[in-house]
Amino acid sequence: MEKSELSKYRTLVINVLIAAVAALLFVPGLGSVELFDWDEINFAESAREMIVTGDYLNVQVNFQSFWEKPPLFTWLQVLSMKAFGINEFAARFPNAIVGIITLLLLFNIGRKNYSERFGFLWMGMYLVSFLSFFYFKSGIIDPWFNLFIFMGIYFMAKYSTTDENGKNKMLYAVISGASIGLGVMTKGPVALLVFGLTFVIWLLFNKFRLNFRWKDVIVWVLVFCVVGGSWFVVLALTGHTYIIMEFIDYQIRLFQIEDAGHGGFPLYHFVILLFGMMPASILALPSFGLRMTENPETKKKALRLNIIQKEKDESFKTVFTWMLISFWVVLILFSIVNTKIIHYSSFCYFPLTFLAAFAVEKMLSGEQKLRKYQSVLLIVIASLWGIILTVLTIFDKIKEYIYPYVNDSFAIDCMSATSEWVGFEPLVGIILILCTIVFCVLFRKKQNIGRLSILGAGNLLFVFTFMLMVVGEIEKYSQASAVEFFESKKGEDCYIKTFGYYSYAHYFYSDRQPENRCDDENFLLHGDLDKPCYFSVKNYPDDIENFKSKAEDADFLYSKTGFSFFVRMPKQ
Repeated sequence: MEKSELSKYRTLVINVLIAAVAALLFVPGLGSVELFDWDEINFAESAREMIVTGDYLNVQVNFQSFWEKPPLFTWLQVLSMKAFGINEFAARFPNAIVGIITLLLLFNIGRKNYSERFGFLWMGMYLVSFLSFFYFKSGIIDPWFNLFIFMGIYFMAKYSTTDENGKNKMLYAVISGASIGLGVMTKGPVALLVFGLTFVIWLLFNKFRLNFRWKDVIVWVLVFCVVGGSWFVVLALTGHTYIIMEFIDYQIRLFQIEDAGHGGFPLYHFVILLFGMMPASILALPSFGLRMTENPETKKKALRLNIIQKEKDESFKTVFTWMLISFWVVLILFSIVNTKIIHYSSFCYFPLTFLAAFAVEKMLSGEQKLRKYQSVLLIVIASLWGIILTVLTIFDKIKEYIYPYVNDSFAIDCMSATSEWVGFEPLVGIILILCTIVFCVLFRKKQNIGRLSILGAGNLLFVFTFMLMVVGEIEKYSQASAVEFFESKKGEDCYIKTFGYYSYAHYFYSDRQPENRCDDENFLLHGDLDKPCYFSVKNYPDDIENFKSKAEDADFLYSKTGFSFFVRMPKQ
């Protein structure tokens, strides 16, 4: 077997192993915890209603048009539910798939643009960082959305470094346009906004030099319009233009107000990324002060570099620039936007882990060392996460001491729930702290992959255990009693309404059918009912009293961990 064939075979084996390991990490436990309000249940409910109604064009919630999101992710969940049933596993399975795809892409992009080691480093940083791992075991829309934006930016970066007569130049334009179009079909025009801002700023830095061809521009626009606009065109042709108008109005509103109460301070996303994307966020810090210019050593070796290596170096510099620009575009954009939601900065996971891999690559090559402030930050943040896990496991034993400091009756009532722990969970937090300390001590003395793997193993063990064994226990203190009540009403011909708070849980977990979709609060509270109506009310004294004053004939059923449940029966 020739050397090139051996190399291809080796790469194939590595890719298969990456996919297998990713599946083992992302698939187990997907259905072990109920979906969380709002986002997870929102998307899953839209998929469920598509299946119930057979209307796969119109995204719905409570069997009414839901204009906030396009349908692509909902379609993926529908396919999953067709295969696995309408449940939590099926709702989250598409993100396990995109997790596998993402790791394979990062490895291969890193390998082709720099080296195989860099590919492993980039993939590894994305895998072991807390939030990026967490998202692949969730049922939210953002992992697919972020991947499409990343692909659109990456292939435009490749386009910008390809000679005018390069054989793949047109292909790069097509993939970039299609990817941004898919991003629009996933979550909306923010995909185009992020891409457009990144592109414009890159042009500024590059002094508006771009070896483009007009035919490629036309192709990019056409592909983008066809892929990203097809659903909107079909809506218009079928008389659903009001959905388009409501969709546009919603997108504008997100930038103007704190939608759905999601506000935050200006540095919200900086803090989220620093603590949530540990260790990549800390390891990446030196990369923000670097400029990707040719260093003296590279110049000395320039004559010995072959053409392929020169092209690879230039390609990597361009990708580096695009990653850095896209990071700041997203971070600054959503720091300005009034609505602050943790998902909004999640695209930054791509450039942040790229910059972390680049910094670590330079450390492994002996060009840099792990800085003291990085070691301190790594140990401090690891310790905080370890302490949080330990506190959670002993929470039932100490919560009575916390009650006097909590000025929230609903929160106190939720805290009356009890959790069940295996017992070894705090050990995982201790292992995280010890692995981080050992890494910082040893890696500063000698920088190699073996010592880096200590940090990766500690983080991966922690986040995997947290997702598999901790999230479910946390859920008991938040929404478990409400979900339990809604599930008890499956198959019953009745109405269900939340009072004083907004939720999607009662739609999904009661298996709401079109004939029971009534959401007219005035009718359900005061009207002459034709079937029972059940109410869920949070245990705020004012909310309970307000409900009782409006629904005087409602019967109290029971109260449990933060929620009270009532029923109004039809008059005989």
